[in-house]
Amino acid sequence: MLTRVTRLAAAAVVVATALVGIPAAASVPSTPSGWSLVWADDFTGSANSLPSSSNWIIDTGYGYSGGPSNWGTGEIQQYTSNTQNLSLDGSGNLRITPIKASNGSWTSGRIETRRADFKPSAGGVLRIEGRIQMPNVTGASAMGYWPAFWSLGAPYRGNYWNWPGIGELDIMENVNGVNAVWGTLHCGVNPGGPCNETNGLGASRACPNSSCQSAFHTYRLEWDRSVSPNQIRWYVDGIQFFSVNQAQFDSTTWSNMTSHNGYFLLLNVAIGGAFPNGVAGYSTPTSSTVSGKPMLVDYVAVWHSGGGTTNPSPTPTPSPTGGGGGVNARSTIQAEAYQAQSGTQLETTTDSGGGQNVAYISNGDYLRFDNVQFGTSAATQFRARVASGATGGVSGLIQVRLGSPTATPIGSLSVGNTGGWQNWQTIPANIGGVTGTQTVYLTFSSGQPADFVNLNWFQFGN
Repeated sequence: MLTRVTRLAAAAVVVATALVGIPAAASVPSTPSGWSLVWADDFTGSANSLPSSSNWIIDTGYGYSGGPSNWGTGEIQQYTSNTQNLSLDGSGNLRITPIKASNGSWTSGRIETRRADFKPSAGGVLRIEGRIQMPNVTGASAMGYWPAFWSLGAPYRGNYWNWPGIGELDIMENVNGVNAVWGTLHCGVNPGGPCNETNGLGASRACPNSSCQSAFHTYRLEWDRSVSPNQIRWYVDGIQFFSVNQAQFDSTTWSNMTSHNGYFLLLNVAIGGAFPNGVAGYSTPTSSTVSGKPMLVDYVAVWHSGGGTTNPSPTPTPSPTGGGGGVNARSTIQAEAYQAQSGTQLETTTDSGGGQNVAYISNGDYLRFDNVQFGTSAATQFRARVASGATGGVSGLIQVRLGSPTATPIGSLSVGNTGGWQNWQTIPANIGGVTGTQTVYLTFSSGQPADFVNLNWFQFGN
């Protein structure tokens, strides 16, 4: 979805297919045998409400602050948080709708997951899937439409100039209403390099049985670390249409896009830009391009299979409003995703990735996280992303306890002044080995009554 020029234009062929009726909405499907659910959103909610702020960050404007203009792609629309552009439809779908104003300008919607740690464990397989209906518009009326379901490497957040080295996995892209899905990998250097940037390495095919625009289809990517060489595979409705493997790349390129903390997911509908222009052979949109054709997203889900060092959660990441819990202990656990708390408040963070942090933490406060999945490989380390503007020698401990806020701590780390309440540092500590599924309490202890720490996220490891 980032910069590219004429990519696979010759493959942009409309293939006639029979139209098959598919239900407009469904919940996240049952977890397949042998897999564990890591995270999901089925976009259930009131019509004309925004998607869950616990799961998603809404991007706005013409680019990230400090990043390339027009989101690095040449697309022309402004992204907004207006429910005309971005909302739930009340029937279990997310609706992203490009709209053309009377002055000719365009607006649309773009969201990205708060989590940026989607990655298979060593020896495991990660499966990212979405059930989506592309904007139902074709021909001249569709010129410039660019719906996408994709992912970016976590180090892109807060940098915005390290693409494509950090990796981009495009699970589903489409332009100009063509009955085709594109799957693409971006990596290495730009221009050129092992991923032939700015085009990337990719392939496309027509949607099976019914056109991409007329019905929902399931788009899936699998990142497989259980085979040698490792593979990344693309599917539509369970049919594989593209793959790459580790042996195609030099070790530095592969490491740069796979050895970081993981990926975050994005959904958006762009208007214009290098990809639709390249396929069309001229600038888009045109005077014939129609306004108001939404992309519908029924669900997005991430599953994991196999591997010996992680045990992803069987339920979606919890929200700070008291959801059911369930999270992979070795993922980046957002502090605001607690199931219960005492004495704290939330505030907007300036740390990389945005979102919220837990603040105003002082002696005696705690956070509770239910159903934290440690698996069978014992976690022996704990690290936390903290900031402190406490003065006058005020400091304290973050203690890790299991099952009760008064249980004996299995480990702790000390926090003093870091130079400001938004001056973030990651501090590690050793803990007693933990396996299985646990209720984790983070308790806060200080010899003074004043606030002593802000907490953004934490994670466990070996």
